[in-house]
Amino acid sequence: MTAAFWSQPPTVADVTSTGVAIGALAPVVTPTPAFAQTDLVALSRYFSLLMMRNITSDGYVINDPVSPGAFSVPGCVIAAPSYPANTPGVDQDYVFNWVRDGAITAIETALADLPPVSGGGVPSLIDYVNFAARCQTNAKKSASVTLGHACFTISGEVRPWSEQNDGPAIQSIAILTLFDRLDGATQTIAKQLVETNLSYLLEVYQNKTTNLWEEYEGYSFFARAVQLRFFREISTNTIGIAVPAGVADAISWLESQLATHWNGQLYVSILDAAEQAGYDANIDIVSSVCYGGIEPTDTKLLATAAILRHQWADPSSSNYYPINGADAAKGLGPLFGRYPGDHYDGDVAAPVVGGHPWALCTANFAEFQYRLANAIEANGAIPLDQFSEPFFAELGLGASSSAADASAALRASSDVMLRAIVYHSDHYELSEQFDGTVGYEKSVRNLTWSYASFLSAVRARSAAAPAAKSKPRNSRGPKS
Repeated sequence: MTAAFWSQPPTVADVTSTGVAIGALAPVVTPTPAFAQTDLVALSRYFSLLMMRNITSDGYVINDPVSPGAFSVPGCVIAAPSYPANTPGVDQDYVFNWVRDGAITAIETALADLPPVSGGGVPSLIDYVNFAARCQTNAKKSASVTLGHACFTISGEVRPWSEQNDGPAIQSIAILTLFDRLDGATQTIAKQLVETNLSYLLEVYQNKTTNLWEEYEGYSFFARAVQLRFFREISTNTIGIAVPAGVADAISWLESQLATHWNGQLYVSILDAAEQAGYDANIDIVSSVCYGGIEPTDTKLLATAAILRHQWADPSSSNYYPINGADAAKGLGPLFGRYPGDHYDGDVAAPVVGGHPWALCTANFAEFQYRLANAIEANGAIPLDQFSEPFFAELGLGASSSAADASAALRASSDVMLRAIVYHSDHYELSEQFDGTVGYEKSVRNLTWSYASFLSAVRARSAAAPAAKSKPRNSRGPKS
């Protein structure tokens, strides 16, 4: 049997007398991912296992790479097992627990249908709740941080970092999602954790916060969208949490404030912040559909999505990724980045103007389109108006198109985005980014969020979106 392989040459010249590279410097040679033949649902199960490698337990303990003798406690979700000493060319240490990343991972863990132990409860979810409670307690004890503190060590201690008020909201959404998979004692801890987050968020939701990409403090569309989703879900919760009177006012206020991010062309990522030029269109708007309370049928959201696709997939754009042209010839892509003025590639000491596409950004865009396809199919109508027309036109859809046509086109478009992630993976392992010119994986390796975003997209593809422990409600987007 023959197999196709690709290779990447060593970056350091260290060869034998015969000219053959040796040891760790030998070329990386792996089987080429069969992107067209790969079943996305089957692959997502494998990605679930790769994601789980980054969740600690009482039997799976990791050592802090920069603090010998400091060990993880159960339930810590590390962002990635990558740090400078083991990832040449990358100066970032991701062996920490980010509240947001951990919550997104916990949602996927809850929906992975893991078996409970005798006596009830899924061990990894029980560990996650206890670790989250540990971090929350340590944040409470600290005089220098808030309950929105974003990053902790692998033992749950406060690490110097920023305050990000999307974290408590998405953590609480995760707990509402996984609540039924806990044992009784842990459910008590989980309720206390959510109640504390709820009280905190009711105090701060109108305030500025550090945004999703941890670069600016202002009024973040993403943070507001995630807070909106949490307040909506807690208002109809079925786990016995009393709903304060202020929740209804918070929902109304956030809906109205999200609408103010519209500038006539797109939703602006962050308001009242001294952000750099080129921060919009920002993928965090689309991510707000995946993790927040923004509906995929919002036509102003669709106008923003059209600009996002154009800026990275259209050769006429100054922000075009050349790899998207090569991929298009293979029937793949496009790949998406964070925002057009990005410069991060894993090495902050050597910024790259324009940045690179990310696996999670691409998967989030694919998920948004799957969710839109599901909504169109359910409603029997395409949300077509002057704002959304450019988005649908790019897919060959217009006023004469049927709902079935639109759903099929959206799903097909998302499929080739996910297949582009598969094609550029390193033997199906996912790093943080892909090189925007040649497509090789780069930056932080084995990023937990990359796997979680792929899993979430595949669930949306199968119309199996997560259901939190709340009663049905009427969904609304930002108030115009």
